[in-house]
Amino acid sequence: MNTPRAWPDAARRRAAALAGLTLCAAAWPRALRAADARAGRVRATRELMGTRVDLIAEGGDTAALDAAIAHAYDVMARQAALMSHYSATSGAAAIGLAAGLQPVKSAPELMAVLQQAQAVSRRSGGAFDATVGSAGRWHFDPLQPRRPSDDEVARGLPLVNWRDLLLDERAGTALLRRRGMRLDLGGIAKLPILDAGLRALRDAGVERALVNGGGDVLAIARDDQPAWRIGVRDPRRPERVLGVLALRRGVLASSGDYLRCFEQGGRRLHHIIDPRSGQPSQGAHGVTLLAERVQDVNGFGAAAMVMNDNAARTLFELMPGVRALIARRDGSLWTSPGLPLQAALGAEGLPLASG
Repeated sequence: MNTPRAWPDAARRRAAALAGLTLCAAAWPRALRAADARAGRVRATRELMGTRVDLIAEGGDTAALDAAIAHAYDVMARQAALMSHYSATSGAAAIGLAAGLQPVKSAPELMAVLQQAQAVSRRSGGAFDATVGSAGRWHFDPLQPRRPSDDEVARGLPLVNWRDLLLDERAGTALLRRRGMRLDLGGIAKLPILDAGLRALRDAGVERALVNGGGDVLAIARDDQPAWRIGVRDPRRPERVLGVLALRRGVLASSGDYLRCFEQGGRRLHHIIDPRSGQPSQGAHGVTLLAERVQDVNGFGAAAMVMNDNAARTLFELMPGVRALIARRDGSLWTSPGLPLQAALGAEGLPLASG
C-alpha cells in the first residue's frame, strides 16, 4: 500500500478499511503545528518513532529556544534510526543480520538500551524480552499495519529467549546466539530516546522543559519554577482523564493496549507482544509509572502488561522510588502507596500521559 503520509486521517482510515483493518484513534499523530507564540515559550510537534512527539521549552530568547528544540529533535531522530527494527539499515537490524554468526560492534546508545533490556528481562522473569522480534514481523505503522501469520509466529517463537542475547560491554558488541533471531526494542527504546532529547534541551541551557512522546512524559523545572501538570488518561476509557500529576523533574511512563494498535477480525491487536505466545498481551489494559529517572521505569510497563495482576503488583512493591497505576483486565485499578494523583478538575488542555 503506497498511501502518502500527507493524507488526512479520514483518507487514511478509508485506505485501512479496504484492507479489513480498523485503526486505533490514538495511533494517529497530528501534523506538525506552529510553535507557541507566547513570549519565552516555544512548543513544537513532530512525528517520530511512529507517534507524535511534543516539545515545550521555556525561558530566554525564543530564537534560542527554537534552535534548542530543533537540535533535540535531531538527536532523537538519530537515535530512533539507530534502534528501529523497521529499518534494514539500523544498528538493531545489523545485530539481527549477524545472528548466529558474529558479534556486532554497536553504538554506545544502543548498547545502553540493550543492557537495560537484559536487566528488565532478568527482573521480570522474561516477561519483557527484546528478542520477541524473532516471533514474526508485526507492524503498527498506521499506514501499513501488519499481523504475522500463525505459521510465521510458530516458526519464530522457539527463537525468543533473552538469554541468547550476549553483550560484551568492554568490546561494545552484541550477539544474537542463533540464526534467525531478531530484536524488537519497541518496548524499551522510546524512553531513552526522549530522555536524550530532554538532555539536549538542558545542555542548551533550557531550565524548564517538557517532552511528551506518545503518552510518555519527561520534564525538568527549577525548584523555584512551577511544576508541570500532567493529565493521566484512564486506560479503561481513553477519552477520560483519570487525574492530574504534578511533575517537576522526572518521568511519567505509560503503556496501554489502545495505543499503537489496530483491529482485525473483531480483535484489537496492540503493540505489547507477549514473548511466550508471540501475540499481543492479555494482561492489564494499561500501566502508568512515575519516577525521577528513566532507567528506573524503562521497560517495566511493558513487562507488567504481560505479567498477571499479582506478579505485576509484587514487582512494583519491590521497586523503591517508583509509583505505579495498573488498570487491570477486570476493570479495577491498583495504585501503589504515595502516587500523588490529583482530581482531574481543570485538566483540559494539559499534556496527557496515555497509559
